[in-house]
Amino acid sequence: MINCIIVDDEEHAIEVIQHYLKSVTAIQIAATFINPIDALSFLNSNPADLIFLDIHMPEISGIEFIQTMKNRDVQVILTTAYKEFATEGFDLDVVDYLVKPIPLPRFLQAINKAQKIINAKKANIPANQQHDDYFMVKTEAKGKMLKINIAEIDFVEGMKNYIAFHHNGIRTLALLTMKDVEERLPKAKFIRVQKSFIVALDKITSIDGNRIILKGVSAEILIGETYRKDFLDMMKQKLLL
Repeated sequence: MINCIIVDDEEHAIEVIQHYLKSVTAIQIAATFINPIDALSFLNSNPADLIFLDIHMPEISGIEFIQTMKNRDVQVILTTAYKEFATEGFDLDVVDYLVKPIPLPRFLQAINKAQKIINAKKANIPANQQHDDYFMVKTEAKGKMLKINIAEIDFVEGMKNYIAFHHNGIRTLALLTMKDVEERLPKAKFIRVQKSFIVALDKITSIDGNRIILKGVSAEILIGETYRKDFLDMMKQKLLL
């Protein structure tokens, strides 16, 4: 799966790309941003494979955005109402340059090009660094391994020498470290909220002060001070004002 973000200071432009992406099952939208500064902050702590990036924005231009990015492995498709910046964009090695209003066939052509580049890069990543739909863990029972479906994980709990996966209504202990698990789980779907807890973002139903409430989970999970800012910044990106 390819994770993307959309950065454009016009809501309508974002909505057009969101609509087009509904027909592209291999790409999921991790976040959208009207403010490019917020997008840069998001990229500093969250992985993305592809950015749909407007050029003309009030805070910084799309060109300046690319020059500011720390992670240059992210592929960029520029979107703009102006043709004259195409050369400058391609000098920065962008995937493609789409002129608004963007026709769907032209959009899909750019997507196809981006997928080929991204998939080729991912093919060179060691298997133990890729994010799959599941992984196998050695349990506390000698010689026994158990399959953990990533989509079923509610939260992960550190327990001294073990890690407890809380998933699908059960708890599975594995001889792992929090660092091992944090590196393996997709960062677009999980976030560490304190030293001993990683939670699934799509299982969060509410935040009550310092408490995180997860769907169907009675355990109380508190936000650690060290992780509070990153967690709340991510939640604010989804806040409807």
